[in-house]
Amino acid sequence: MLAKRKNKTVNRVFTYLLIAVIGLALLYPIIWMFFASFKTNEEIYGSTRLLPAGFSFHNFVDGWKGNGVYTYARYFFNTFKLVIPVTLLTLVSSTLAAYAFERFRFRGKNILFAVMIALLMLPNSVLMIPRYSMYSGWGWINTYLPFYVPAALASNSFFIYMLVQFLHGIPGELDESACIDGCGSFRILVQILLPLMKPALFSAGLFQFMWTYNDYLNQLIFINSGEKYTVSLALRMSLDAEAIVNWGKVMAISFIAVLPLMILFFAAQKYFVEGIATSGLKG
Repeated sequence: MLAKRKNKTVNRVFTYLLIAVIGLALLYPIIWMFFASFKTNEEIYGSTRLLPAGFSFHNFVDGWKGNGVYTYARYFFNTFKLVIPVTLLTLVSSTLAAYAFERFRFRGKNILFAVMIALLMLPNSVLMIPRYSMYSGWGWINTYLPFYVPAALASNSFFIYMLVQFLHGIPGELDESACIDGCGSFRILVQILLPLMKPALFSAGLFQFMWTYNDYLNQLIFINSGEKYTVSLALRMSLDAEAIVNWGKVMAISFIAVLPLMILFFAAQKYFVEGIATSGLKG
C-alpha cells in the first residue's frame, strides 16, 4: 500500500511539473511582452535578458497618449462599443436559430440546416469583395453596421451548430412537461432551456468576443476613420506613424490590449471548458 501511494504521489508531482512547464512555455511570450514594455529599443535589440534594467512606466504613459489626436481611451471605448454589442447580438440570434432547428419541425428544415453547415466551409476571403460592395451601396462603410447587422441575423453558422449540439443533449421531455404546465415556446426557451445552456452560451460568447476583439482585417476594410478606430487598428497605425518605432511603447499598449481577454478567459474558464466538452460529446 505504501509503495502504491508513493508511486501515485510521484506520478502526480511529475504530472503537475509537466503541466507547469508547458504552461510556462505557452505564457512566455506574454511574460516577455510585459517585461519588454519597460525596456528601451537598445535593451530589446541588444540584450537577451528577460528582466529590464529598470522599471519605469513612461512607456505605458507615452503609449497611452496615442498619436496625439486620440488617446487609447478612445480606441478602447470604440473596441468595446463594437465587441460587446456584436457578442450579445450573436448570442441572442444564434440561440433563437439553434432553438428553431433543434426543437421545431418545419418544411425545408433539413435543407436549411445543410446549407448552414456548408457555410462553415466557405472561406471569408470569398465573401470579402461581395460584402464590401453590398455594404458600400447601403452606406455602411465607416460604421459598425457591417458587424452589428450580421451578428443580429445569426450569420455565423459555427455558433448555431454549437448550440444545436448542446440543445440536442437536453431531453425534450422538459419541453413537454413545461408545455403541459402552460408554457409557450418562448417561455420554455427563456425559463427552462437558457439556464441549462449557460456553459454553451459562455463558450460561444467568449469565442465571439475574442474573434471580434482580434479581428484586424474586417475592421481595416470597413472602418477608415481614425475617430472610430479600434485598438488593433490603432496599434498598427502607431507603427506606421513613426519613422523609428518605439517598441517599448508598442509592447506596453499590446499588453494592456491583451489584459481584457486574459481576465475574461480566466473568469469564465469553468463554463468555457464545460461548454466545449458538453457541446462536443452530446449530439
